[in-house]
Amino acid sequence: MAEDLTIVNGDKIAQYQSLIPQIAALISYETDLMANLGNVCSALKEQFGWFWVGFYLIKEDELVLSAFQGPVACTRIAKGKGVCGTAWQAAKTLIVADVDAFPGHIACSSLSRSEMVLPIFKDDEVIGVLDVDSEQLNHFDEADEKGLQAILALIKF
Repeated sequence: MAEDLTIVNGDKIAQYQSLIPQIAALISYETDLMANLGNVCSALKEQFGWFWVGFYLIKEDELVLSAFQGPVACTRIAKGKGVCGTAWQAAKTLIVADVDAFPGHIACSSLSRSEMVLPIFKDDEVIGVLDVDSEQLNHFDEADEKGLQAILALIKF
C-alpha cells in the first residue's frame, strides 16, 4: 500500500469504515511494532484531527510514552494515576467528556478538554493504553470506542 490515506468526511462510523482497512493494509507487512504504532497514530490524527493521539506501553510497572502525534506529552504515568493510569488499573475503556471534572487528571496540556483511553491486552493482561485527546468537550463516544478497538485488534503486540 502507498503511504497515503484517503480521508473521508461525514459521520464517525463512515470514517472508521474507511480508515480500518487502510490501516490494516498499511501495517500488514511491517513487523516492527514501533513503526506500526507510529503509522497508526499518524493515520488517526490525519483522519480525525484530534489534538493528541498516542500509545503508552507498560515498562517496569509504569506507562511509558511510546509512539504519538501531537504536542509533547507526559513521559511516565503510574498505575491508577490520571485517565491513562486509571484505565490501566481498571482494565477498561474510559471516556471522559470533560477532563477538568476527572479527579486526578494529569494535564499534559491545558488545551485538552476531553479524552478516551483504551487498554491494550495481550494474553488477557493489560500491556499498554491508546490515549486520544480532543480540544472539544464531550468529543468521544461508543463509535470511537468500537472503531479504535477494531484498530487495536489489527496490531500485533
